[in-house]
Parts: sequence; structure tokens; C-alpha cells
Amino acid sequence: MAFPHHTEHHAIHRSGWLRASVLGANDGIISVTSLIMGMAASGANSHTLLITCIAGLISGATSMAAGEYISVKSQEDIEKADLAIEAKELSKHPQKELDELTQIYISRGLSKELAQEVALQLTTHDALGAHARDEIGIHENTAANPVQAAFSSAASFSFGAFFPMLAILLSPNQWIMRAVLATGILSLAILGALSSHFAGTSKLKGSLRIT
Repeated sequence: MAFPHHTEHHAIHRSGWLRASVLGANDGIISVTSLIMGMAASGANSHTLLITCIAGLISGATSMAAGEYISVKSQEDIEKADLAIEAKELSKHPQKELDELTQIYISRGLSKELAQEVALQLTTHDALGAHARDEIGIHENTAANPVQAAFSSAASFSFGAFFPMLAILLSPNQWIMRAVLATGILSLAILGALSSHFAGTSKLKGSLRIT
């Protein structure tokens, strides 16, 4: 008898780029909007505000990309160092590592016999992968990816900064401050809804939280 295939759609594989994207867009909206509001309060004209907005976008996107790359690269270095240590231990003390993996599965609720069988089969299939996942906590879905994080941060910061720029371009001089402020608040609400959509959570709660 054939049983229907059951597939669940999880969002954990999006955590790397989604975190960087939300942070970048949030920073782009708030920092550039605040920058424009300050300049507008000083009496700057729309041309000056537009140049200021572009400068804030470029500097902010570059800074976000560099900072995200460096921080995530540090995480990647730690993961690589831990994997190198684990590979060395597996080569020198395979039985001890097998026993360690067995104890991990026992602590998670398996019987001793089943834990030994699971540990043995996973070790035979991919010993380092099993220890990386179950002992160290490194999983392919959440492993550090510096280039992806840097690109996501730069692109999302630029996306966030685009909204106050649009408000400047479309608003008459006397309404720029109000338009930029309203656009910033609305952009944060949209960002919250989008981030919750990709995370699979309540769009309303996400929108209110970020706003």
C-alpha cells in the first residue's frame, strides 16, 4: 500500500540571509531617514537632501557589507577550527568519539542499544558530519556564509535607503520633512510584514514590532 508523501516547509534555511537582510533594511530606513530629517531641519534644499541621501546610502551599504562580512567570517573561522579539531580527534581516537556520539544520543532519549546502532551507522556514513551536527551544533542550514551575509546586508540597506530617497524626489520642498518621516514609518511597517512572511510568522506582529 502506498502512502502519500508528507512534506513540511520550514524556514530555518533562510535564517542566514534573512537576519542580515532585515538588519540591513532596518538600518537603511532609520539611519538615512534620520540623516535626512536632520538636514531638512537645518533648512537644506531638496537637491542637497538628495545628495545627502545618496551619500548616506553608499556609505551605509559599504559599512554594512564590510561589517557583516567580517563578523560572519569570524564565525566561519571558529566553525572551521572546531571541525579541524574534531577531524583530528576522529583520526586519533575513533572509538572514544564513537562512544561520545553514543552518549549524546542516549542523553536525547534513545536506549543504549539503539544509540550505539545510530552512532555506528552515522559514523560509517559521515563521521565528521555527524559530530559537527550533533556534538558541535554546526548544520548546513545555519552555517556561516560571509559573502551571502555581506551581499544581503548591502542590498537590503540600499533597499531601505531607497524609500526616503523616493520621498525626496516626489515631494515638494515644503512637505519633504513630513513625507520622509511618513515614508520611514510606512517602510518599517512593510519591512516587518515582509520579514514575518519569509519567517512564516504573523505579519501583523512582525510589522508592529519593527515599526
